Amino acid sequence: MVTVYYGKALAAYGFGEGHPFGPDRLDAFWKYACQRKLDEQVHIATPVSASKEEMEYFHTQQYIEKLIRLSAEGTGTLDYGDTPAYPGIYESSLVVAGCVLDGARSILSGITDRVFVPIAGLHHARRNTAAGFCAVNDIGILIEELKRNYGLQRIAYIDIDAHHGDGVFYEYEEDPDVYIADIHEDGNYLYPGSGYASETGSGNATGSKLNLPLTPPNVQDKDFYIAWKEIEDFLSRVRPEFIILQAGADSIYGDPITDMALTPKAHSHATRQLCGIADVYCQGRLLVTGGGGYNRDNIARTWTAVVTAMLE
Repeated sequence: MVTVYYGKALAAYGFGEGHPFGPDRLDAFWKYACQRKLDEQVHIATPVSASKEEMEYFHTQQYIEKLIRLSAEGTGTLDYGDTPAYPGIYESSLVVAGCVLDGARSILSGITDRVFVPIAGLHHARRNTAAGFCAVNDIGILIEELKRNYGLQRIAYIDIDAHHGDGVFYEYEEDPDVYIADIHEDGNYLYPGSGYASETGSGNATGSKLNLPLTPPNVQDKDFYIAWKEIEDFLSRVRPEFIILQAGADSIYGDPITDMALTPKAHSHATRQLCGIADVYCQGRLLVTGGGGYNRDNIARTWTAVVTAMLE
């Protein structure tokens, strides 16, 4: 069974109409998915909220208190300007993290096989600050949940968003239990300016990370497939116990703030291959987050392709 989280509470994470990360992103996907009858093939889960204590699995108490305060005030910025506070951003962040945690628990308890959380994968936030439209880092919160409460030691995080997932990478750069593989637009051309091939982890975690920057313009599916083979080889060595995929649609041709030119077929291929790898190594445990994507048509087609691959 494939579970998809959908509801107004999850859609609420967004920075206003007209913003690249607006609250209309979820419905852009869901309307298209329903036209293709995916709503009849998946289990639709109601969004749930994380607790403050769960947010502090990853984030500092000081930062969460700041998020609560600015959420109540509804003004100011949570970082240096990219991530504005809006009324209720704390509550909507709780929902993003809550859906990811709930989805993982459903997988681990055998309630569902695979999970897709469309509005999630906020991979830029650090433990003590927001960054790049990401008020919190739900991936980091999930990784802490898997480590602390389930004792997992080989957690694989795969990121195919156009932007390097710096908030995950650098917070776990020295952690040998977290294996990261990240295909992204070369940091010399795009925010956050990181994720170089030479960055493979530090200390005891050296070799546990794989960065695969692709150089624009016109990075196409054929380039992605070459890089993706490296990820498959990487995962066969890791033999993960749980796989997380951040399937950002901003690497698709026509995104307004990136320079890549993939098609939804790349994301479909990655998802399908990860399903097979998860079946071999970790009882099918795969949780997918929607990540970025700022062209609404691209979001709709790409995330629908991802869910379709999960069903297949």
